[in-house]
Amino acid sequence: MRSASGNGFDSSDSFAVSGAAERTARLHDIPPSITPSHGDDSHLLSRIASPADVKALAPNELAELCREIRTTLLAYGHQHGGHIGSNLGMVEATVALHRVFDSPRDRIVFDVSHQSYAHKMLTGRAAAYLDPDRFSEVTGFTNPDESKHDQFVLGHTGTSISLACGLAKTRDMEGPNSGIGNVIAVIGDGSLSSGVAFEGLNNAAEQGGNLIIVFNDNEMSIAGDFGGMYGPLARLRASGGTAQPNLFNAFGLDYRYVESGNDVSALVSAFEEVRGIDHPVVVHIHTLKGAGYDSEETHANQQNASTLPVSLDSPTGVHPTDNVNHSEPWHSDHCNLSDHEPHEGQCEASHWQNPDAAIGKPDDPRKHYGKMAMAALEPRFAAEPGLVVISPATPGSNGITHEFRERAGAHYVDTGITESHAVAYAAGIARAGGTPVVATTASFFQRAYDQFFQEMSLNRSRVTVLDFLGGLSGSDNTHSGAYDVTMFSNIPGVTMLVPTSARDYLADLAWATAPAGSADAPAGPAVIRVPGEAILAAERDATLLPVTGGQIADRPQSTSLPVSVSSASGGISAATVRGTVSVTAQRAGVRHMLDWRVNQTGSHVAIIGLGNAYPLAEQTAAALSADYGITATVIDPRQCTSLDSDVLESLRDGHQQVITLEDGQLEGGWGEKVTAYYANHHVSDGSRNPHVLNFGAAKEFTDRVPLGELNERYGLTVEQVTEAITRCF
Repeated sequence: MRSASGNGFDSSDSFAVSGAAERTARLHDIPPSITPSHGDDSHLLSRIASPADVKALAPNELAELCREIRTTLLAYGHQHGGHIGSNLGMVEATVALHRVFDSPRDRIVFDVSHQSYAHKMLTGRAAAYLDPDRFSEVTGFTNPDESKHDQFVLGHTGTSISLACGLAKTRDMEGPNSGIGNVIAVIGDGSLSSGVAFEGLNNAAEQGGNLIIVFNDNEMSIAGDFGGMYGPLARLRASGGTAQPNLFNAFGLDYRYVESGNDVSALVSAFEEVRGIDHPVVVHIHTLKGAGYDSEETHANQQNASTLPVSLDSPTGVHPTDNVNHSEPWHSDHCNLSDHEPHEGQCEASHWQNPDAAIGKPDDPRKHYGKMAMAALEPRFAAEPGLVVISPATPGSNGITHEFRERAGAHYVDTGITESHAVAYAAGIARAGGTPVVATTASFFQRAYDQFFQEMSLNRSRVTVLDFLGGLSGSDNTHSGAYDVTMFSNIPGVTMLVPTSARDYLADLAWATAPAGSADAPAGPAVIRVPGEAILAAERDATLLPVTGGQIADRPQSTSLPVSVSSASGGISAATVRGTVSVTAQRAGVRHMLDWRVNQTGSHVAIIGLGNAYPLAEQTAAALSADYGITATVIDPRQCTSLDSDVLESLRDGHQQVITLEDGQLEGGWGEKVTAYYANHHVSDGSRNPHVLNFGAAKEFTDRVPLGELNERYGLTVEQVTEAITRCF
């Protein structure tokens, strides 16, 4: 899906929500004072409570409605942020869909449903885009809990045709009593490159019956378009839809082309022509991504853009632009604008727009650590021809900058929105002796689960996976990374590293990508969970690590002797508890990369904090010391693939409690393995069987709940963990 920040998903979409029915009921109440104004008191958008109101408009009012929607989207982008560019390109198509079809009897399925903002406005939810106080009332994607006009909770890519095939199948089997009319799949904005989209096309042609596939061709993906399909699509556009080969005809599908994809009248005519059709048809519409952005506009010369009416030059607000049809579309428009400077056409920055309030803020963890990883890999390209960075369509959101991609050349590959292919492709590179690094968002990697098992793990492929946005976050329900540890750490043969500092992160990356044949290189695939908000905050403010201050000794170790770990708080000895510290990958063997690190030794309580939960471990230990005089043992496990039995056994002496902290799904996760270890290795001396408490997330989907609220919900706060510990004494 690409919803997904600065080109994937950004925490700007993270807002708390409650009571779907109550939210929906309020959406029809639009204060006139905040509706768009163009010198016309009619305010068409404020009168639209359902698609029936769109049908009731006079034909000459449709362009004005498009203008008001576009103005609203532009203002909303400055105030709230979101997937504004793709929605600007879909304004006319969405108005035309609701003008012609009868939703919800006619089922409209939006692929990469971040293209559904205008659809939401026309189905009773306009207030959520007009009134800043109500921006949080809808999610950035379709959701049946919000409206009967939304068919699916949809965030991931390429599935609309398959979903539409299923709806149409039931309609055709049940006949007139099904209550389903036309079935329309809206796909595009790069999503057609997904393998599942082609599986859907294949099935649609075989199934037959009424099925209308609207292909929104805006000549862009999240970054640029990649793949052999885009040449034939460009020739179709250039020929007015007549060129061959026509990939849709090749599937046996009927085909119509609409060049004027931002002409609402042309689209109404095209959709009326296929309404009620008795066989599958593709309606290929050529739109302009970001239609309505001023290509000359920058934030510097629009100080009050969020509050002043937008000046628009055409009946629907689409500016003429020459920012299309580049000979090298994968370079987009050869610009590297920030997420605050989008413009029309082939502009990567138009995929995700950060709100004005975010201007000047430091990089989020994804961009921060992504840039760091690329900076570490880039100097190796000249000497390592097989080192390749692979991004399935979401480079910018993960810190893989435009400049890096240009310099990397053939060492960087964007496969499009194709996570399954990207992982299998990486396995092929590894088999040939290369060093692939696959980087994308944790929830996107779920699409490649089979390839992780088969092509990568079963084949012991030396693939390095950079797992972004893993763990808890305030993301929407389709982008939660709370399940990444349960997924990756339970695949046989996979080593999942969970670094808690930039230094360890880079050491893990160096070890995982050590050239084939290196003495200490891992024997199979490695997943590195890119540090999140808690780790980055602690690196920027050492007081958030009150036990160590972030200062951990970095020295080579013997693989067979106990070590002494010094902390910033007074050189606490760890001679009785075997741990290791991070060393450079060139000097660290496999064992060292998997050994746990003991950063403070104590008694009574041992606190083991995994990854993003590690700062909480130190903060809890500090609270126990200050409030109860307990010096707790503090452990950074550094990985979640296996248990360090030496450390766990050493804790039997002097520790009544072992606490595990993780910022992911508890059930099936990492902490339960520690509980199981002690349960399965019970000793006769009861005093040497510590009681284990696990803290982590419930098995549930969450939708834009702020991270702090999630931590409170799951007991992942200093107060809650401390209270649970002391209650047991």
